[in-house]
Amino acid sequence: MIVVVGPSGAGKDSLINAARDHFRNDPDVGFVRRVITRAADGETEDHRSVSPEDFAAMEHDGRFAVSWQAHGLHYGIPVETRDELAAGRTLIANGSRGALAGFTDAFASLAVIEVTARPDVIAERLKLRGRETPDEIERRLTRVTHDWQPDCKSVAVDNSGALDDAQRAFIDAIGRLSSP
Repeated sequence: MIVVVGPSGAGKDSLINAARDHFRNDPDVGFVRRVITRAADGETEDHRSVSPEDFAAMEHDGRFAVSWQAHGLHYGIPVETRDELAAGRTLIANGSRGALAGFTDAFASLAVIEVTARPDVIAERLKLRGRETPDEIERRLTRVTHDWQPDCKSVAVDNSGALDDAQRAFIDAIGRLSSP
C-alpha cells in the first residue's frame, strides 16, 4: 500500500490522476477509490460519496480498513483493499498524515509519498478550487501539522513548479516504492 499524504492544495489528486493514467494497463498497480462524506465534483478525485449516516453504518459494519475525520468530513479506505494487496497488487491511496497510524495498523507493507508545495502555491490552488472561504484558506495555511516520522519507506515530491515535472517524480516514486 502506498499512501499519498500532504496538505490540501499540494496537488495530490492531480498527481494521482496522472499516475492512474500512466499505470492504466498495468495489472499490478491499482488506485483505491475512497469513501467520503462529500459530494463528488467530477473534476478532482473519483470517490464514492455517502451521507454521514451511511458512512457511520459502513464504519460500524467493519467496511473500512482505515477511516478518519478531517475538516468536518469522514474518509474511508474500503476493507476490500486488503484482498487486492494479498493478491500481490500495489495500491495507491489518497490518505492523511493524521491517519498514518491507522494505515500502519491496517497494512503490513506500507510506503508513503508526501506531496508538498510552497504556501503561496497552495493558497492559490485552494482559492481556485473554491471550496473554502479566505479565512478557511488562511487557517489551513497556518495550521500546525504534527511532524511524523514514517516507520516505512517514504519519498517527498515537491509540486510547486511545473506539473509535468511533479508528475514524472510521482510516477518514478511509485515505481521505486512498489519494487521489492
